[in-house]
Amino acid sequence: MKKLLAATILVLGAATGALAASVSNGGSSAVVLVVVEDGNRMEVALDAGASETICPSGCFVTLPNGDRIGLEGGETVEIKDGVATIK
Repeated sequence: MKKLLAATILVLGAATGALAASVSNGGSSAVVLVVVEDGNRMEVALDAGASETICPSGCFVTLPNGDRIGLEGGETVEIKDGVATIK
């Protein structure tokens, strides 16, 4: 029974992480993103070359250039010079 419970937790944990969006900063300077998820606002700072996993249940992100994008989770977002490319 303990093995089944542990396996279930592992599967659920992997599934949750797989639905999160991955954001990377391909620019030469740090950027700050404003993320609103479930009504909660937070700032996410990304140094040049850094990556972060955000929005496991969807969110809105305001980019450094002022653009606002909606993410469902699972997207890969690259930011370069304040502009985002979503894959």
